[in-house]
Amino acid sequence: MQLQLCSWPEVERYLEKSTTIMVPIGSAEQHGPIGLIGTDAICPEVVARGVAEQTVTLVAPTLSLGMAQHHLAFPGSIALRPSTLMALINDVVRSLLRHGFDRIYFLNGHGGNIATVTAAFSEIWADASFAGESRPAPRLRLYNWWSGERVRGLSRELFGGAEGSHATPSEVSLSYYAYPQAVKQAPLSPKVAPVGAIRDAADYRRQFADGRIGSDPSLASVEHGERLYHAAVADVGEDLRRFGSTD
Repeated sequence: MQLQLCSWPEVERYLEKSTTIMVPIGSAEQHGPIGLIGTDAICPEVVARGVAEQTVTLVAPTLSLGMAQHHLAFPGSIALRPSTLMALINDVVRSLLRHGFDRIYFLNGHGGNIATVTAAFSEIWADASFAGESRPAPRLRLYNWWSGERVRGLSRELFGGAEGSHATPSEVSLSYYAYPQAVKQAPLSPKVAPVGAIRDAADYRRQFADGRIGSDPSLASVEHGERLYHAAVADVGEDLRRFGSTD
């Protein structure tokens, strides 16, 4: 059930039964020579829709831009400042609270968003504390689609040490499953990319010339993506049910 495909009376009727909503959040950034720039938004979006089909949970429009300044040396990447992303999260949450949603589940596809989104949650809760509000604080959760046991186990099985931390074969596979017409091919050298810490955009490009970190996305496939999709839907669905039932 997608919010953008609903009318307002349909949303009003949904709220009579549930006050939980999923918000996919990702990024628009390079994912190496064969990864899609939209990977980090595509992955949580497709998983959220799969979970919604099983749990009858409303899914908000995907927040497809994130905190990705370190990718800006690669053409096509678009980044928000941490302060901009925090303001966006705040406005989205407050809009949803205004309508009666009080359990807002952000399904994340980009590791670079974690610190900023978590800080945005803290600001929202701090505002309530300083205002002396006695009503229950909104339930906010950030969950990474790849962090469940099923997905992590399958990634180890399929890719082992070639998973890496950016432009991973897992995320590339899932994005290919969502858009099989967009599968890419290109030579990768070295086969498995180096690893290391990153800071600003120029530093990233100097250290990791093709954009990958520790990964070999040539192992990615639509078939692997389908398996990862079902694993992620199971992991996220399980976590969402716990989130929706806790006081």
